[in-house]
Amino acid sequence: MLEIKNLTKKFGDHTALNDLSVTLDKGVYGILGANGAGKSTFLNLLTDNIKRTFGEILYNGTDILDLRAKFRKKLGYTPQLQGMYEDFTAGQFMRYMGALKGMKRKDCVKQSDELLELTGLYSVKHRKLGSFSGGMRQRVLLAAAMLDDPEILILDEPTVGLDPEERIKLRTHIADISENKTVLLATHIVDDIECIANRVMLMKKGRLLRFDTPSVLISELPDKPAGRQATLEDVYLYHAEERK
Repeated sequence: MLEIKNLTKKFGDHTALNDLSVTLDKGVYGILGANGAGKSTFLNLLTDNIKRTFGEILYNGTDILDLRAKFRKKLGYTPQLQGMYEDFTAGQFMRYMGALKGMKRKDCVKQSDELLELTGLYSVKHRKLGSFSGGMRQRVLLAAAMLDDPEILILDEPTVGLDPEERIKLRTHIADISENKTVLLATHIVDDIECIANRVMLMKKGRLLRFDTPSVLISELPDKPAGRQATLEDVYLYHAEERK
């Protein structure tokens, strides 16, 4: 279990994350907000990539700063799509990431094959990453994040730049691997989380606006659209407009 208490991050006079408190257990948690909402700052604090200004991040009751390497072994992290090792094959990339995690080669090879199979890439594991589409690259990153069976998966804008078909495939893979894990999925694309998130964090300008299930958030929407069912996007747009 992750308990975040009064988490705050300031960069000079700018407050990127403001007094955020939330408890996260097993399941998929969507983190929804426009650019600048504080999503990536929040994830970077969870991964201890940047130092917090104030607050606590507790894993099973102990601050992650005290756990350090023990906590990092519990994490799998997929950053926003970025440059990769173009000349590596998918299999080589998986083994490289496993080595960085300190895995034994035999265990890494076995898990790599299983995870590439799970993400639909086993048949192309000998192809170089430079020949992969954006969706295939994201699935490799997802597979690499799952090496060594982390309890917490952190996914930052995993579907940006993907076409609709690739986005659906990746969402399906995320849903398939979410059992018995805490999955945090940060995005500004509402469709990515509406159908798979157990609960949603609505964020704007570093603040947590709402935290609940998609169905509850939709049912509480005061201004329902005429002629169609309300969606999570309507909820997000309403809160964004109401709290400028």
